[in-house]
Amino acid sequence: MTKAFADHFSPLASHYASSRPTYPPELFDWLASRCAARDCVWDCGTGTGQAAVDLSRVFAQVIATDASAAQIAEATPSARIDYRVAPAEASGLDDASVDLVVVAQALHWFDLDRFYPEARRVLKPGGVIAAWCYGVLHVGDEGDAVDRLVQHFYRDEVGPWWPAERHHVETGYRDLPFPFPPLPAPDFALSAQWTPTHLLGYLRSWSATARFMAANGFDPVERLSVPLLAAWGDPAQTRTVSWPLSLRVGRCSRQTLD
Repeated sequence: MTKAFADHFSPLASHYASSRPTYPPELFDWLASRCAARDCVWDCGTGTGQAAVDLSRVFAQVIATDASAAQIAEATPSARIDYRVAPAEASGLDDASVDLVVVAQALHWFDLDRFYPEARRVLKPGGVIAAWCYGVLHVGDEGDAVDRLVQHFYRDEVGPWWPAERHHVETGYRDLPFPFPPLPAPDFALSAQWTPTHLLGYLRSWSATARFMAANGFDPVERLSVPLLAAWGDPAQTRTVSWPLSLRVGRCSRQTLD
């Protein structure tokens, strides 16, 4: 059965562009080192281009696609990045044209029965495919006052409004099929130094927050901001925000998928 595109992020595109975390540069250096060439990479489900910008540092060309036109409209421009509106399952790319396929925090939205053959079609023989996700954030030390507020917000305030696919992020994509011979990868850390303003913006970029607002008619982040700012203290002070990063990497053969 074909899985229809569920656009959870177009209403949040501006929040997404300004508030989402960036990935460690070492991740992209390592991925590039696994590729036989660095001519072209497909960043599939690019959103507003968080991964595409870093990929443009290590590849000559980045083709960055997303099914959401609103997300692409907010993407960071670059001479090396060709942004296109296209579904993951029908990219429009040429056969055997890319050295690497990257899916950053988006694999759980795809129709995998159609996406994996598409990835195999556009990859050069021996090319690499990498998919990763980052799970539930922690602010400072786990269990401190700010972190407790954020965990309660995630699980109890907007928790019922998470799409079902969010389960795959929480499990680090371990239960999703990934039919490519695996490449062992090192561990990479995802963290940022944020003020409370940046953190609150990130919470507004969640699909669950948007669905909560649509169902209830008010912004739950605004309600959270009062106790969070009180617990934070000096609003100019930054705190370490960290996420578990789960990465799956494989090498493409030209054989038919099982």
